[in-house]
Amino acid sequence: MIFTSRRKFLIRSAIAGAGISFGADALARSGAHEVKPSDFARISSANDPGDFKISIFSKHLHWLEYDEMARVAAEIGFDGVDLTVRPKGHVLPERVEEDLPAAMEAVQRADMGIYMITTAIDNADDPLTEKILKTASSLGIRHYRMGWFYYDDTKTIEENISRVRDHLRKLAMLNEKYSISGEYQNHSGMDEKGIYFGGAVWDLAGVLKNLNSAWLGSQYDIYHATVEGANAWPVGMQLVSPYIRTLDIKDFQWSKKEGKWSSESVPLGEGMVDYKKFLGLIKRYNIKVPISIHYEYPLGGADQGAKVLTMKREEVISAMKKDLITLKRYLKEASLV
Repeated sequence: MIFTSRRKFLIRSAIAGAGISFGADALARSGAHEVKPSDFARISSANDPGDFKISIFSKHLHWLEYDEMARVAAEIGFDGVDLTVRPKGHVLPERVEEDLPAAMEAVQRADMGIYMITTAIDNADDPLTEKILKTASSLGIRHYRMGWFYYDDTKTIEENISRVRDHLRKLAMLNEKYSISGEYQNHSGMDEKGIYFGGAVWDLAGVLKNLNSAWLGSQYDIYHATVEGANAWPVGMQLVSPYIRTLDIKDFQWSKKEGKWSSESVPLGEGMVDYKKFLGLIKRYNIKVPISIHYEYPLGGADQGAKVLTMKREEVISAMKKDLITLKRYLKEASLV
């Protein structure tokens, strides 16, 4: 285990580092006199300045530089920008010390915040990992999405889980050093590297429970959970719910092409994701965390992170506004805002 009996010291230092405050009422709601690291994760999320702040995933604004990106995001109505700090992203990892502060300044000038960033971090020993976390933490960023791990089909399930757990254990210690929460997105299916670890959700939940770190969590993606879980996704969500620190929002439908079925992204509200049930569970589990909207349906290249659009920017912006309005309506109907 990473954490020892020095719980009070850990929690005080974590709160101080993250700029989080809470009183006796929050401790009482936690249902415990002595707060465990996993309890702290929930309490810190419930008091995060980014509670239900809605950001746009900046991959979909790669066609704009920082100032214009921020201006457009604010014009659409977002609270913040989920900035890509990864290869081919808005901020390149090797330039994070110079470019992340510049991006932050642009976002703040537009009266928004950066509540989370998206990275490709999967190795605590990579020198760029510490550079990214140190820079992000110094700017007050408290959440980052990690890169993915994959199942090695030459090893057993248990061996794969053990391997991922070892990687995350080391990242947890580095996250603690910089008071920043690393969050893993559950992603359905597979790519050229193999089947995504965490797609089934129970595997990720098990690792997070075993490590019991206040500095590791889930970036829960209901789209991918529905693809993999169909009717059973609420079971996986219940398992991982104590560790959910951020949320991804998007929608999909099944489509058949060349005899094969696959998930196809569609505008929010036009697909199969049961947002009424999902947000009902968010309310039941008292999850209050930053949100990132993703636009992965055809959108003139913006969906793929293109640098140049193939459709009018006004049409792209209009589609983005429509999804944001839909999400805000869903949150209001669920009595979450």
